[in-house]
Amino acid sequence: MPLLSVQDLRIHFPVRGGWFGRATDVIKAVDKVSFDVEEGSTVGLVGESGSGKSTVARALLKLLPVTSGSVKYRDREILTMPESEFRPLRKEMQMVFQDPIGSLNPRMTVESILAEPLQIHFPEKTRDERREVSSALLKKVGLPDDSLQRYPHEFSGGQRQRIGIARALAVQPKFLICDEPVSALDVSVQAQILNLLKDLQEEFQLTLLFIAHDLAVVRHMSDRIVVMHHGKIVEQGDAEQVCEHPRHDYTQKLLDAVPVLS
Repeated sequence: MPLLSVQDLRIHFPVRGGWFGRATDVIKAVDKVSFDVEEGSTVGLVGESGSGKSTVARALLKLLPVTSGSVKYRDREILTMPESEFRPLRKEMQMVFQDPIGSLNPRMTVESILAEPLQIHFPEKTRDERREVSSALLKKVGLPDDSLQRYPHEFSGGQRQRIGIARALAVQPKFLICDEPVSALDVSVQAQILNLLKDLQEEFQLTLLFIAHDLAVVRHMSDRIVVMHHGKIVEQGDAEQVCEHPRHDYTQKLLDAVPVLS
């Protein structure tokens, strides 16, 4: 039984126009998408901007309304699950966002940013216990202890992404969605963050859904690859198989876009 199973997921947005704002068309952002994520594995979701991959990610965490389909986590349907029932699962399913600047509150210190999810999901913890956990998390992601009292703008892009990863890990998740986690970073920093995610996955026994537009990055991170184009899955399979023997022209196009070192 897979940890996460997505079946025939559709996310359609109406296009409204005319005098009365009636729906005149529909944008099929995600159309009949199906894939599984096995526990302990990394599935890479790859495609160009606008392919629907980030829309899928947000739908999995119920951050977007879904037109139809099924999303099961540990064989439990979550799309129709009441929020009161889904809330305990939220700490198991966390996301690392693409933009570390936009996802971190600039008015909060790092300590407050890390303590906030702990207050929500572990209200029994004291302030000292939350500080202790926050300090340990910073150490795990390679930031010094004195970072706790600083603000997001005082850090580089790579350091901010480390803070975002620490925040996601604060509630001890089992399933981590990484939505373009390195695309906003310098190339020199990308490898550091990717290797950090791999190390943390092994240490915390995480299951990853890794989303990116760069097939080389996805190949480096993933056991399986799902290729999306215009809201649909055009190919999926073992990472090496997809990259060495692509069956779809679009996958080949993504491979051709990967820079070759001479």
